[in-house]
Parts: sequence; structure tokens; C-alpha cells
Amino acid sequence: MSMAETVKSYMAALQIDYDLLPHPKTYNSRESAEAAHIPEDHIAKAVIVKDARGYAMVVIPGRHWLKLKAMSEEVGREFSLAEEAEINKLFNDCQSGAIPPVGPAYQLATFMDQRLLALANIFFEAGDHEHLVHVDGKGFHKLLKGARHGYFSHNND
Repeated sequence: MSMAETVKSYMAALQIDYDLLPHPKTYNSRESAEAAHIPEDHIAKAVIVKDARGYAMVVIPGRHWLKLKAMSEEVGREFSLAEEAEINKLFNDCQSGAIPPVGPAYQLATFMDQRLLALANIFFEAGDHEHLVHVDGKGFHKLLKGARHGYFSHNND
């Protein structure tokens, strides 16, 4: 499969340069970082949440966990985690568990953890379990233009 068509089209429309990095099949950001020989803190991952207004995406560093309650309080919404079946419907061009953290491409309200702003290079799931997309920090910020920034996660170490 490689890259999800929605993401590929979105990146082309924004003229974002990227590299597609193949790696052995993995099932989480830690495994993907190891397989691709990159630091886990340079991976951006998506967490899908929902509330009465609908679905939203929170983009956090790969080795972090979402602080759901704190995030909900900070943005003034009552979020809960979306179920896997709901997520699969939203991202029908992606394999389950391999969601690219590019909410605007899927018309989702997007929140981005502030820690990602300092990275010169960012990697993220391409839509399958065997490829990562690599963009520079400037390109990633362009992909997430309009995302609300905050400290929405904590390190799981």
C-alpha cells in the first residue's frame, strides 16, 4: 500500500517535499523507530478523540502518551478516545493502527503537542505498517497549519 492516497494528494497540493522510508512490518511507534533506525522522539503519532462536536486528532511525539483529561480542560471540550471501528471508518485508506498524523488532510480539527515544534526532521506513519514519511519541520508545520498548539502529552519513560 505505502502512502495513503488522502495524505499523498494533500502533500502534493501543499507542495511538501518528503521521503518515503520502507521498513519491516511494525505495530507501534517504538517498533517503527527501531526498524527505521531513527530516534523515537522524532516520530509524530496521531491519537483520535471525540466529543459532542465530532472527531478530532491530537498529534503527539511517538514516545509520549496523551493527557486526555488535561487536554480536554485546556481546550474546553469533553473528549474521550475514539474506538478502533470509528477510527477505521474515518481513515478508510489506511491500515488499522497506521494513521498518519495529518488531521487537516481528513478535515479533522487538529491539536499538536508543542514539543514537535522544535524538531528539524519529523517522521510519521504513511498509512500502512511498513512505511514512514519523512518531512522537515517546516513542511510538517505546513501540513498542520491551523492546528492548535499546547502541551497535550507526557513522556512514557
